[in-house]
Amino acid sequence: MALRELSSLEKYLRLKKPNKYITQGDKKVPVLQHNSGSPLVGLVTIACHLVKEAKRPELLGDSAESRAMVQQWLEYTVTKLNGYRKEDIKTILKDLNLYLQDKVYLAGNQFTLADPLMYFRIHPIILDLAVQEKEQYVNVTRWFDHIQHYPGVRHHLPPVVVLRNRIYPSTHH
Repeated sequence: MALRELSSLEKYLRLKKPNKYITQGDKKVPVLQHNSGSPLVGLVTIACHLVKEAKRPELLGDSAESRAMVQQWLEYTVTKLNGYRKEDIKTILKDLNLYLQDKVYLAGNQFTLADPLMYFRIHPIILDLAVQEKEQYVNVTRWFDHIQHYPGVRHHLPPVVVLRNRIYPSTHH
């Protein structure tokens, strides 16, 4: 999964030359062997490197606080959403739903690296939810739908219908 995420991130960042990745260990941790010799290991490390390579520092946050928030959510995607169990899904969605209650993006009011990486990670979860479950996590589905329509983010992933249209009787106009 991480290799596909990194490939999508490269496309979003419009990097000219795609990188070659390998994985290591049972958890298939991504590794990037780049020109300076030492390999870069781990999704977050490589993703931050790609953002810097693309000269898009705003994606890492534009203040100390937003940079810390971005790092927090990147860490969350790796620790909570890497190899999650089915019984963890409701807790993950409940926590995200509560957090996103008054936010447009994960790091506040600015699109950052945390948003597409979280989107890539929770896409299979949202894809599997029934309409009623999606409506139960209205803040997550609002955020998810916004990110999936953000220019250049979705790439290889199928679009997900997140909310059904409500049909009201004509007497309630």
